[in-house]
Amino acid sequence: MGKNKAKKALQAWEEKVEARLAKVPERKEKFETSSGIEVERVYFPEELTDEYMEKSGLPGEYPYTRGVQPTMYRGRFWTMRQYAGFGSAEETNKRFKYLLEQGQTGLSCAFDLPTQIGYDSDDPMSTGEVGKVGVAIDSLEDMEILLDGIPLDKVSTSMTINAPASVLLAMYIAVGEKQGVPPEKLSGTIQNDILKEYIARGTYIFPPKPSMRLITDIFAYCAKNVPKWNTISISGYHIREAGSTAVQEVAFTLADAVAYVEAALEAGLDIDDFAPQLSFFFNGHNNFFEEIAKFRAARRIWSRLMKEKYGAKNPKSWQFRVHTQTGGSTLTAQQPDNNIVRVTIQALAAVLGGTQSLHTNSRDEALALPTEESARIALRTQQIIAYETGVTDTVDPLAGSYYVESLTDQIEQRVLDYLKKIEDMGGAVSAVEQGYMQREIHEKAYEFQKKVESGEEVVVGVNRFRIEGEKQPELLRVDPSLGKIQRAKLEKLRERRDNDRVKETLAALREGAKGSDNLMPLILDAVRAYATIGEICGVLREEFGEYRPV
Repeated sequence: MGKNKAKKALQAWEEKVEARLAKVPERKEKFETSSGIEVERVYFPEELTDEYMEKSGLPGEYPYTRGVQPTMYRGRFWTMRQYAGFGSAEETNKRFKYLLEQGQTGLSCAFDLPTQIGYDSDDPMSTGEVGKVGVAIDSLEDMEILLDGIPLDKVSTSMTINAPASVLLAMYIAVGEKQGVPPEKLSGTIQNDILKEYIARGTYIFPPKPSMRLITDIFAYCAKNVPKWNTISISGYHIREAGSTAVQEVAFTLADAVAYVEAALEAGLDIDDFAPQLSFFFNGHNNFFEEIAKFRAARRIWSRLMKEKYGAKNPKSWQFRVHTQTGGSTLTAQQPDNNIVRVTIQALAAVLGGTQSLHTNSRDEALALPTEESARIALRTQQIIAYETGVTDTVDPLAGSYYVESLTDQIEQRVLDYLKKIEDMGGAVSAVEQGYMQREIHEKAYEFQKKVESGEEVVVGVNRFRIEGEKQPELLRVDPSLGKIQRAKLEKLRERRDNDRVKETLAALREGAKGSDNLMPLILDAVRAYATIGEICGVLREEFGEYRPV
């Protein structure tokens, strides 16, 4: 009986895949190894059982252990989305165009610290930080320059922005309008994950309650107006960068995701209206098989949460879609070329784990922002994996490995234990306020650092196999006069814009913040009037207050 049920499921799946592939132009019909051995689309155990189907299922089918797409990279490769952004909008625009010319398939934008915490470049708080770790964006004018010549109806853009995510998204929508691209044709992602800022990163502005309001306002607005946009990228990346384990990365990310889901439900949204636009952001680290297993476990846990706990009916609501970035904290200033090897291993693990999108770090990022040459090598790393290794020729090639399957099961159980504990504490927001997740991460980070210092944990080139007197590579330098240039641009903008219109839109935003209406339309009006990020966030600071950690 079980065998027949499994066979029927497999037959239905194969028919669905064939129908899907029939629509793919220039489809490759045959995959084979260099020796001429034909590679099957996907491999299964000799006997399909109900137990196997329940745990692992079919690729692109619940519970998605084997991937969220039925053909995975046979249909198309992951999005190669190199993270870029430094100095001025003009400089970053040039880097974007260079990467697109080199074969990058999606943009990913880094913003400087003043932008990330809602200050203009001429604010005293911004002194010395303008354009240093990302691009400075003060107004719609800067966003227009940043995206000049980039067709927003064809390019997907990811923006690593959290506390002022609503403002940067509004700027992107406004640039689309100026290009003649309606919001419903825009595709991309905003990180918009404030809980991990409290846990691990620190670029927060407002307290949790108004921050969650802004997030759910974005969910509701985009569900109706920007349906192709991923409204949040719930991030384990920074949790891992802060020193967590792989299990903690999955557990705390999913705990945050549950908090966002419940906040949206409490705000009156239907689960299937916003859940298909949720996405995730994971780290890629060096423990190769554990990294692969964590992706498989995360997909399984999320799909069951969404279907069984929250009653989502749309299969897209069950899918754990993830962007991966290789591990910045694993990169070393010593012998930086070693980082090319680390990144390759981490990227390969992400691909074998089934990521939908990938950024590969550059070799010199432990020392400075990447040079053009380093960024190109990082992109070539992805392209070599995609085109030369054969790992994309079959779906979930490590399924059936005793080790990978065991790791997947053990990670799943440990994550579920964490989720239960956090739920008993009142959920992720309560756990953050109590400092629970922060303490857990700090303890693991301290343990790891002690092992490195004792030599128990080997870091090649740092505590073993060192080279004395090694030469430092050529590094990228941000123009130190950039702050002055940005201040002058802002002064000219404020002189020529309609300042009465700016005052009107900011006053309307203030009234909206005092009430309960969706703030996205009001923020969009202010952005269109060329109100600056500092002015918009300043109004919200005054109404919402600022978060101060305990």
